[in-house]
Amino acid sequence: MNTHEIRRSFLTFFEDKGHEVVKSSPLVPHNDPTLYFVNAGMVPFKDYFTGAEAPPWSRATSSQKCMRVSGKHNDLDNVGRTPRHHTFFEMLGNFSFGDYFKDQAIPYAWELLTEVWGIDPDRLWVTVYTDDDEAFALWRDGVGVAESRIQRLGDKDNFWSMGETGPCGPCSEIHYDHGPEIDPDGGGPATESDRYVEIWNNVFMQFEQHGDGRREALPKPSIDTGMGLERIAAVLQGKYWNYDTDAFKPLIHRASQLVGTPYGTEDRVDVGLRVIADHARAAAFLVGDGVMPSNEGRGYVLRRVMRRAITFGYQLGLSDPFLHEICGTVVEGFGEAYPELRDRSSYIHEVVHSEEERFHRTLSRGMKLLDGEIGKLKGKRKTLRGSVAFKLYDTFGFPLDLTQLIGEQRKVAVDVDGFQQEMDKQKAAGRSAWKGSGEHAVGELWHTIHSEHGDSRFTGYDRTEDVGRVLALVRQTGEGEALQSEQVEQLANGERGVVILDRTPLYAESGGQVGDTGTLSEFRVTDTTLANGLVLHHGEAGAPISVGDVVESRVDTARRDRTRRNHTGTHLLHAALRDVLGDHVTQKGSLVGPDRLRFDFSHHKPMTQAEVEEVERLVNSEILANKALGTELQDLDSAIANGAMALFGEKYDAEVRVVTMPGFSVELCGGTHCGRTGDIGLLRVVTETGVAAGVRRIEAQTGTGAWSVIRQERDQLRTAATTLKTEPGRVPEAVTRLQEERKQLERELAALQREAAKAAAGDLLGQAREFDGVKVLAAEFDGDLKEQADRLRDQLGTSLVVLFARRGPKVQVVAAATKDVAGSKVHAGNVLKEVAPLVGGRGGGRPDMAQGGGGDPDGIPGAVERVYSFAEEILAASA
Repeated sequence: MNTHEIRRSFLTFFEDKGHEVVKSSPLVPHNDPTLYFVNAGMVPFKDYFTGAEAPPWSRATSSQKCMRVSGKHNDLDNVGRTPRHHTFFEMLGNFSFGDYFKDQAIPYAWELLTEVWGIDPDRLWVTVYTDDDEAFALWRDGVGVAESRIQRLGDKDNFWSMGETGPCGPCSEIHYDHGPEIDPDGGGPATESDRYVEIWNNVFMQFEQHGDGRREALPKPSIDTGMGLERIAAVLQGKYWNYDTDAFKPLIHRASQLVGTPYGTEDRVDVGLRVIADHARAAAFLVGDGVMPSNEGRGYVLRRVMRRAITFGYQLGLSDPFLHEICGTVVEGFGEAYPELRDRSSYIHEVVHSEEERFHRTLSRGMKLLDGEIGKLKGKRKTLRGSVAFKLYDTFGFPLDLTQLIGEQRKVAVDVDGFQQEMDKQKAAGRSAWKGSGEHAVGELWHTIHSEHGDSRFTGYDRTEDVGRVLALVRQTGEGEALQSEQVEQLANGERGVVILDRTPLYAESGGQVGDTGTLSEFRVTDTTLANGLVLHHGEAGAPISVGDVVESRVDTARRDRTRRNHTGTHLLHAALRDVLGDHVTQKGSLVGPDRLRFDFSHHKPMTQAEVEEVERLVNSEILANKALGTELQDLDSAIANGAMALFGEKYDAEVRVVTMPGFSVELCGGTHCGRTGDIGLLRVVTETGVAAGVRRIEAQTGTGAWSVIRQERDQLRTAATTLKTEPGRVPEAVTRLQEERKQLERELAALQREAAKAAAGDLLGQAREFDGVKVLAAEFDGDLKEQADRLRDQLGTSLVVLFARRGPKVQVVAAATKDVAGSKVHAGNVLKEVAPLVGGRGGGRPDMAQGGGGDPDGIPGAVERVYSFAEEILAASA
């Protein structure tokens, strides 16, 4: 049985026993903030077991995605080195929530293993808790396990608890005996011999542990079982190593193809291939479940796993991004069982490839630094300085555990305490620099003013003019870092500064909306910002203004109206995106100004033109409906409960302002808006682009700005029509005609180039040299190297062909060997590894075909000669 058949068989078996088949939860737990990732099959059901929620079914079964790579379950260092340690794995489980208990769970397990899957009963051993006589009797008398193969173990191995208090109980583990070839002494699981592998754990939740030490029987005991899919697959497929099952073999095979070395030929390579396969599974599933590489939390765990795999690949000669290809193989293999992988395949590819490119930009330089520092170390007990480890982390993006891994491979320790000291120093320096800056000094000034006067009052939701009293004035001189701020009693005519009023209709920049401009009597306001609850009016005095003056505040209403249209348009855009793309869309940032709106949102791939048009249609339908906007103050919890969306980056008070567009959008928002949706006039999407892995950006225009976009597009269409000597309505037809003509010309050019390449091939054949019956040709060629190498290889017969091409300041290299000698006498990948450094680069690949590049075209003549000498050496050695 392959892995997918095993998974399906398990779920079907328990479905036939009355269990609800429950889809795997995402790897990020939704109901347990104490966990980074789901690490066991029972985690999604935790609230049912504790009684926090009532289960919708009395019995369930699942195949749950799990990760163990942090905390006490951190198996990262052992991955790839042992038969059964993994980061990502699947846990099969059956669960009873106060329904059946041991008397059914034990026979179920035995029936599935021995009758359905046909495992030899004599290969199975059972362990039970020391005083669990009930389970012992059920195994011995109920299903017929020989007493000699039932072992009693204590708290460490066979008692489970959720924590210091809560549900707990004994457990019974089923172990598979891999036979005397692993360990001839035997003795059962109690010996902890590698011969016996735990395949299934049955937890009997029958007690409640109290804080005072009391342990009471639960009125309705429950069942929680867990079986590693990869482990049972190894048993059913007759393997000792999980990595030899079909869950890993395609991934290892793909990685070995890229490396150019078959699996099973060298221990060091095998470990690396297994690590890459394991970590590719983890990366694909984590990204598929919405985790993004970052420098904190779950994202940092993902980044560590990915960069660990990338480094192992680098050490095996993979100098270009490769992990995204292995993740693609994961998607192919597991997409049927987990459709979310298939649905998000392009998103996974984009995120993984982007992280690879980011790390590859610094990886080689970091490795060069590390190699140099390790080379300087003397003595038997070598330790890398913490300052070097910190530089690798801070400058080159090496997580500390990655540096430790490489050090372990070179038998070098890392000064972790020194690393932490450097980290603490950097944080202290950052705090010190901040304290000494003008920014901090100004911040202290706002704090002082606020402590005297309290918050400014904003009155601009329903008015654009007001009267306010000047509470404080700050004169400002200089720019940027040289900015100087001083609290004063008066600003003279022409002086720049900040005015703080007791009340103002001018909106201060917040929540993505830019600040208003306007006037305070003769003071011209160029920007309005918020600091410590104070509304700061930045600008220049047109006449003297003093503390205590009463001023007339006026908003630039034309600018405010354009901003309001864009802000209300943003809310409509957000709701339409969720309607078209799905509820996973959330705001990741925004900029709302008078001239445009920009909206960043979570989505895993570029929008199609049809999706963009549908979003535009929905928004403009709401605009045409001319609905009145509703605004009201609610307490935060009630607003959220009523469906209001909290926006990215906003901090909310206990009482919040809720903006509603009936039947379409409800959001928490403190910004200014139109009175009716029709006030927007029109919304036009200008661009849809990507700004980061998993984050898209829409830029749009509303009102007169949208009309300007349409007018510009109309003018461009007319210009194109004039250029193409046709009517605007026939431009697509004219463009199609030009494209067809170009394709025909390109085909003719390609044919001419092929004829030229064939002629050049005839000239190059004379440069071939023969060593031990193998013709070797190395030369510089300006054209399609792979096509020409194939052509020359076919014409030469038994041969090795290596071609170099100048591509501006770069060099491209291709090596090709005929099948009859590839691997046995010459290895194209190894030849490339030998000569690529001579042109300032790296290369590698398969025995019959390899590619590489470099940055030193002047090295080509020497590299050509080295091909001949190196080929002569290896062919003489193989003779």
